Amino acid sequence: MWIYIVIAIVVLILIYVLVTYNSLIKIKNKVEEAFSTMDVYLKKRWDLIPNIIETVKGYAKHENETLKEVINLRNTAYEKMNNNDKVELNNKLSQSINNLMALSESYPNLKANENFKDLSNQLAKVEEDIANSRKYYNGSVRIMNDKLQMFPSNIVGKILGFKVQKMFEASEKERENVKVEF
Repeated sequence: MWIYIVIAIVVLILIYVLVTYNSLIKIKNKVEEAFSTMDVYLKKRWDLIPNIIETVKGYAKHENETLKEVINLRNTAYEKMNNNDKVELNNKLSQSINNLMALSESYPNLKANENFKDLSNQLAKVEEDIANSRKYYNGSVRIMNDKLQMFPSNIVGKILGFKVQKMFEASEKERENVKVEF
């Protein structure tokens, strides 16, 4: 009689482990898909940056520091980075692009340039797509992290080697209030 109870308990534990494993795999795949979606937009922005830099160079020759910072970040081997490195680099790149776009305010001719306007509009669209894909990615990561941090699935996740994922967060600079002066 006791043997049947032990066997039933072992079978229930195995079923739970299998169900939990499958749900973790499903969530992991969703996180990977969400990152891939976001990565497409990050790569699109990555490819747009050299065109913006070349357009700005002609107007802002003495703004070398801002241009060099964006160029240095852009020259990193994107395809060879892991996901966490891509997140970190793109946080830095976002700030540098904001600085670069702020330069246009100092150069009315640049701001009026059709090529620059077109590139700025493309960049604005890509930034919107990145923001939307970040929401999707972070939602997927939250679901996975919840599962990996809640009992008892956290035990199964730890045993099977699943790790909590990092969210795509705004940098400290992006969190600061915008100062408006008249």
